[in-house]
Amino acid sequence: MHTMIDTFEVRIERLVYGGEAMGRLPDGRAVFVPFAIPGEMVRLRVVEEKPRYTRAELVDVLETSASRVKPRCMHFTTCGGCHYQHMDYAAQVEAKSAILVEQLERIGSLPCSPPIEALASPEPWYYRNHVQFHLTREGKLGFQKAHSNQTFAVQECHLPEPGINRIWPQVDIEPIPGLVRLSLRVGKDEDLMLILESTQPQPLDFSIEDLPISVIQMGPGGNVLLAGSDLIQMQVSGRDFRVSGHSFFQVNTLQANTMVSYIMEAITLDQTMTVLDVYAGVGLFSAFLAPNMKNLVAIELSSQACEDFAVNLDEFENVSLYKAPAADVLNDVSFNPDVIIMDPPREGLDAKTMRGVLNQGASQLVYVSCDPATMARDAGRLVEGGHALEKLAMVDMFPQTYH
Repeated sequence: MHTMIDTFEVRIERLVYGGEAMGRLPDGRAVFVPFAIPGEMVRLRVVEEKPRYTRAELVDVLETSASRVKPRCMHFTTCGGCHYQHMDYAAQVEAKSAILVEQLERIGSLPCSPPIEALASPEPWYYRNHVQFHLTREGKLGFQKAHSNQTFAVQECHLPEPGINRIWPQVDIEPIPGLVRLSLRVGKDEDLMLILESTQPQPLDFSIEDLPISVIQMGPGGNVLLAGSDLIQMQVSGRDFRVSGHSFFQVNTLQANTMVSYIMEAITLDQTMTVLDVYAGVGLFSAFLAPNMKNLVAIELSSQACEDFAVNLDEFENVSLYKAPAADVLNDVSFNPDVIIMDPPREGLDAKTMRGVLNQGASQLVYVSCDPATMARDAGRLVEGGHALEKLAMVDMFPQTYH
């Protein structure tokens, strides 16, 4: 057993999912450390001991990778939002692709997956259309510290789109009882929406004098419009989407374009086909799929997202929408689909939903995921169910982070 003051010189082997780098201690145990790069020789200090592995902090870089760069943000290593600012962007994309392969092999038992098509973000900075802030005790906008629920006041961030970055320093909030978090969204033509998350059902005493922004309060009693509009318009591949304050939308608009293009090229469609869009959201994929098939069936549980979907796809006569849990619809109704596209939450498909997907009998499946671990698990189960993994893409939606 090592003491917490012990230091070791370790060669970094690879990055692992979660933002850390991995090497080996002299006793053979894996050691995980943030802010190191594969190939580097580093000096580490152990901070957590486990029987089979340890965690450490980086003390010094003894041999520096050619991929190491100066982080752009003053908060890097303190803030829990970014993990890879010390790496050039090409190295980040390569690392994420390697992590995806490792997850498929180890978790999905899929050692012979097809080559990964790595689709880098056109903009590795200033790409987020939606940012959530926590509040300090003084009411200042902040982010949570790495591996902590403590909040620090933020002075800069290089991930939000310029519209958000221009407005958030002007949001000055006195401590308000019940206000726990706030988010900023930017849409088409830099329309801005401020979303206040409150534990109180009554409207907050909140003012945004002289700021050109809509404000929504989300609380136990539902949504309350405090200023402007409760909707924002997003645009992907030239098409506008209505998005309500509580509805999910891809946070990297440029990469949403990339994802839509990739999916449309990857699947085979014709006017005789039926397609299921599971976890359809506001209709991002359905809007581009609907003109190319006979029937499109969407499944979505969120009431607000369903309302947005109905507006966004109102022009199509061949679209139907089920507002219900995906597992229930997939197991209760037989659609005989040719294609199923699914974009599940981070936890992936539960057993009932997986059973429903397989029982529908589609010949083409498209699985979109923000978590390579649950995607690898589900991919393995889909292969066990009779499908084959034919195409694989890593669309980098979150540069500078491990996501």
